Amino acid sequence: MLRILNLSKVYPGGTQALKNVSFEVKEGEFLVVIGLSGSGKSTLLRCINRLIEPTEGKVFWDDMDVTAASPSELRHIRSRIGMVFQQFNLVKRSSVMSNVLSGRLGYVNPWLSLLGIWSPADRQRAIKALERVGIAEKAASRADALSGGQQQRVGIARALMQEPRIILADEPVASLDPVLSHSILQYLEQLNKEGQTVICSLHFLDLVHRYATRVIALKDGELVFEGLPVEIDRAKFKEIYGEEAQEVRSSSFETTA
Repeated sequence: MLRILNLSKVYPGGTQALKNVSFEVKEGEFLVVIGLSGSGKSTLLRCINRLIEPTEGKVFWDDMDVTAASPSELRHIRSRIGMVFQQFNLVKRSSVMSNVLSGRLGYVNPWLSLLGIWSPADRQRAIKALERVGIAEKAASRADALSGGQQQRVGIARALMQEPRIILADEPVASLDPVLSHSILQYLEQLNKEGQTVICSLHFLDLVHRYATRVIALKDGELVFEGLPVEIDRAKFKEIYGEEAQEVRSSSFETTA
C-alpha cells in the first residue's frame, strides 16, 4: 500500500532530519513510529503527504509516486490521508462544527467553504464524526472552550471527514495525561479495526505494546528497528533511546516487558 524508499530530508542550515529511510506499510496496519524527540518522527509523517518536501527519496502509495505528484494529484492524495496533530491545529475561535467541516475542504467548492456554506450532507457527516468520538453535544462550542482531550477528539473527527484510507497521527497524545492518552488511542484503534491504516508516532513503550501491530524506530534520522512490539527487548530499547533514556524510562519498560 505505502512504500518509503531511501527518504532523506535536509533542512535549510544543514540539519539532516532523515537519512535514507526505507520501509513499507501494509493496508490495515497500525504502525507506530518511535524514537526520541528530534529523531525525525514528525518529519517522516509530514514527508508522506508532502506537508514537508523530502530532499531525496520516494513515497509510493498504491504505486503512485507521491513525491512526483502534480498539485492537482497531490490535492487528491491528501484528501484521502487524514492528519491528527500533536497540538490539535484547530481554529480556536471557531466552533467545533466549523473545525470538523474543514476536513471536507478537499471535496467542496473552496469559495463556498470560505463563506461557511456547507451542504446538509456534509453537516450531517460532521455530526456523525463527532458522535463517533463522543462529543456531538459540543458542536456549537468554541474550540478553545474544550479540554485538551476534547480538542484532540475534534482533530480526529476532522480527519474522519476526509473519509481517509490512511490516518497519520503525529504524537497525538504527547500533551495528554495517561487516561486521556488511552482514550484517544482507542478511537484510532477502532478506526484501524474498521479497515483504516494508521501510522502513529509515540514516545512511551506501554502505549506501543498496547496498540501497535508493527513498529519502526528512528534514531538521529536513521531507521534502527523494524519489527513487532514484542521484539523490543532491553537491548533494543537501549539502542533506540540511549543510556540516559534507558534510566529515565526504565519504569515504563518494566511495566511492559
